[in-house]
Amino acid sequence: MKRVVSVSLGSSRRDHRAEVNFLGESFVVERRGVDGRFKNAQALLRELDGQVDAIGLGGVDITLRCRDKRYVLRDGQRLLDCVARTPVVDGSGLKDTLEAAVVHELAQSYPLKDARVLVVSALDRFGLAEALVQEGAQCTFGDKIFTLDLDQPIHDLDELEVQAEKLLPELCKLPISMLYPVGPSQTNIEPRELTSRYLHEADWIAGDFHLIRRRLPARLPGKTILTNTITSDDIEELRSRGVATLITTTPEFGGRSFGTNVLEAMLVAAGKDSDELLRDLPWRPRILSLQ
Repeated sequence: MKRVVSVSLGSSRRDHRAEVNFLGESFVVERRGVDGRFKNAQALLRELDGQVDAIGLGGVDITLRCRDKRYVLRDGQRLLDCVARTPVVDGSGLKDTLEAAVVHELAQSYPLKDARVLVVSALDRFGLAEALVQEGAQCTFGDKIFTLDLDQPIHDLDELEVQAEKLLPELCKLPISMLYPVGPSQTNIEPRELTSRYLHEADWIAGDFHLIRRRLPARLPGKTILTNTITSDDIEELRSRGVATLITTTPEFGGRSFGTNVLEAMLVAAGKDSDELLRDLPWRPRILSLQ
């Protein structure tokens, strides 16, 4: 039986373990949060190195992508450097392939053309953002809104590329906790007038769930949320706010959907790649009607 562990900078309250069958292999899959303690994550990675079949990094990316350019996050690289023997992935490969494929499949049944779609962070999920544009959605990219608290929406990929070239070389040097909810902050919900306005204006809300959850207003009636890394408690949270539909891009294992880093780690451990996943696995996005 293969063992895959996701080491997350997030809250340990979201930890989970499941035994699953995946692509003909038996897996033990674990998610282990370190409550935002960076040194604890480094120590855990060194402990797991050589002891498991693959490791996923949660709560931090190694790189961000915009078109053909990649930007290395300092903290992601520091964690990667802790491991010498075991393969380490951050889920970016699946964000570029699986999530884009999900969008194209959804467009066959859902009216994405001209739908108002808020992608809370397109640089974290460029494949998803690009696919939504290709399907004719009216996209708002909320990178500067949800990460920097600036009322500066981005509406097309060309402008996203300009902003990435301008900002990311310096932003990538910052501690990840300044850009993304880690540790106990993942359990807090702190709505703000700025983010609530953009969440209410959208028909669809897409992207990283922690960025969405942190700014959830009291009500989001009728919205469709496209995301992953969802627990049963998260589902009830969204239901209580009136969200109509939840679509997750990764399979459910043991009552929750894991992050793309976990699924990518499983692929690596099984000696597969994302193209083989899309071709061989009889899997579809999970679509839940919440009302």
